[in-house]
Amino acid sequence: MSVYEYRVNKINGEEISIREFKDKVLLIVNTASKCGFTPQYKQLQELYETFKDQGFEILGFPCNQFMNQEPGTDEEIESFCSVNYGVSFPMFAKVDVNGENAHPLFKYLTNEASGVLGTKAVKWNFTKFLIDKNGLVKERFSPNTNPLELEADIENLLNEA
Repeated sequence: MSVYEYRVNKINGEEISIREFKDKVLLIVNTASKCGFTPQYKQLQELYETFKDQGFEILGFPCNQFMNQEPGTDEEIESFCSVNYGVSFPMFAKVDVNGENAHPLFKYLTNEASGVLGTKAVKWNFTKFLIDKNGLVKERFSPNTNPLELEADIENLLNEA
């Protein structure tokens, strides 16, 4: 299995397959607009600008499961990200990342890469999953990890044959 097995809804509602990102290094992030980590959108956009022409994509998945920090509609979220942080990487429809209604993609991600002390559940907004060019989960990063700290990991995956 790989992330390519999953279908997701873009923030505009259009359903796509993650397979559209085949052969790219991916950073999949659950996001929120009213979170202490929301300023990470700025660093995520910087990462995207640095590596997008080398085969890198960031996939942002808004989630309202953590203290209602993403209450807006998909349209409001898209506007917020664009206006406040200049986000140009792909954003997707709001999803659950934990529990019985968790999106199948996030069930896969959390099974493939455990968090602290082997915990599977996503603990908070801006948990990051780094995916290689084959669609396999390589690493999970906590919300506390500044996205710019991932540059070397991304470069290494981009340089793999």
